Amino acid sequence: MKKIIVLIIALSVCLFAQKEVLPTQTYIASGDVQDIVLDGELLYIATDVSKVDIYNINTNEMIKHIEIPKIKDFMGQDINAKIYSVDVLDGMVMFVSEGESGYRNLWIYTDEKLSQIINIQSKYFMRKAKFVDNSHILIALLTNDHILYDWKNKKAIYTTQLSTSSFSDFKLSEDKLTFVSSDESGIVRKVNTKSSRVLESYDGQNVDRVYQLDYKQGVILTAGQDRRAVVYKPYSSYYLQFDFLLYSCALSPSAKLVAVAYNIENDVLVYEVDSKNRLYSLTGARATITNILFINENEILVSSDSKQINYYKLK
Repeated sequence: MKKIIVLIIALSVCLFAQKEVLPTQTYIASGDVQDIVLDGELLYIATDVSKVDIYNINTNEMIKHIEIPKIKDFMGQDINAKIYSVDVLDGMVMFVSEGESGYRNLWIYTDEKLSQIINIQSKYFMRKAKFVDNSHILIALLTNDHILYDWKNKKAIYTTQLSTSSFSDFKLSEDKLTFVSSDESGIVRKVNTKSSRVLESYDGQNVDRVYQLDYKQGVILTAGQDRRAVVYKPYSSYYLQFDFLLYSCALSPSAKLVAVAYNIENDVLVYEVDSKNRLYSLTGARATITNILFINENEILVSSDSKQINYYKLK
């Protein structure tokens, strides 16, 4: 009996122990980081100071800034526009920015030229936009409306409201054929990108707002206000309960590893999807985590609500 108890304790220690990892490189953005995306060796950083920064992560050099005009607040004063999301496709850089009167603007930067694709006259409360292909963009509004937008012809292919709950986050699959979206209800919906048809709904695991999610290799991961990190796999699901609100999460490219911001110290836990073994705790962030991005199975970028983006090597 004593041997069994010792074995159970040992297994428990293995499950909950993790190696602390410090950043080996830190990139400093122009302003507080709202979103990041990696395209090859170039890191695109959406900030709250009217700029998208472009870093070369191999040379650790700032390559350039894409800057948009300031906006006027309700007092008529010039202020910086917050950039909410950024994406890259075939050399084109797209981003959603804060506009006047609470509305949002959408921009595309290509061939050294900045074009405003959607302005505040459209009265879109855009929260996020990602490329589907060279002609189409998937846009999410705060009202939980999702729009497939033909930006070259400047027209919506469809507009669908997935629910009346306020929008939280969406992620496209690797092939862009489907996307998953969630909101304050905690329900996750998988949607056909071309038709907007809801293919599946996942509920019962998150019981409050999902702040962020990821979607790779058919696996869905959520980070929620209910302090749960939920993994949805084909024909199965589970959640891990934590002691702090979960604001950010990510899956590795193989979907074998989870990374989730999990405590008040702004540390990021990395654990195995199948075994749930806790492998690493990434430390060193100074503010609330905004994004976690796996470069590959062994390298991770973590941004926070500050100018700091940390690079971690796991092995």
